[in-house]
Amino acid sequence: MDETRPVIQNGMPPIHRPDRYTDLMPAPAIVRVKLSSEAAGAISITPVVVRDLPFCELLEEIAAVCGKDVVRSAEILRRGNLISAATRFRWPPVELTTAELSTALAFLPDPEPARPFAAARCTQAVFAGPGVLIVVERGAGLARRFLRRATFWDALMQASREAVYVTYRYRERADLYRAPLSLERRALVRTALPLIKNRTLARQLMAAPFDCLNLFVPR
Repeated sequence: MDETRPVIQNGMPPIHRPDRYTDLMPAPAIVRVKLSSEAAGAISITPVVVRDLPFCELLEEIAAVCGKDVVRSAEILRRGNLISAATRFRWPPVELTTAELSTALAFLPDPEPARPFAAARCTQAVFAGPGVLIVVERGAGLARRFLRRATFWDALMQASREAVYVTYRYRERADLYRAPLSLERRALVRTALPLIKNRTLARQLMAAPFDCLNLFVPR
């Protein structure tokens, strides 16, 4: 199990993180968390990892599961157990009043539907379709093949000009946008596949029946 959480940055400026949780007493500044994998077949062979997790990061993991629901968040904190993605988190029970937890959750970002898509800050594109989820990181999309000036990422951003806001994703710490791909735009993307330096990725995309792009922009 990878004990580091996935953060999509790719050289972008550091993501703003709340820094006033230490003012929220009795909310702990740090929570000692045991991490173990919930991936199939991993229970008996994956060691338990112990990390001192900032309380704000634990809240982000909880929000990734239930949003900023105060009641459910309080239950999870008291239970001291959470499965997020393929990882189980366990910690000593944390008891907060409704007011204290509401104040803590208020530091987490909210969805902002009016926020426009910023292609220059997009760090990850996920091709989606029936049975398809293929991730293209910004760095992989910008990698140039020999003697090529254009990049595959340029084509992706051109195809995503009409991306619409979906929500804020706490696990990725990013706003999620979705760009439906018409037949014309799918053709544009497939025409640009020879620009991808990673030939395995190019072959996967050539064979995939994708019909939209999910785009992540760090907040």
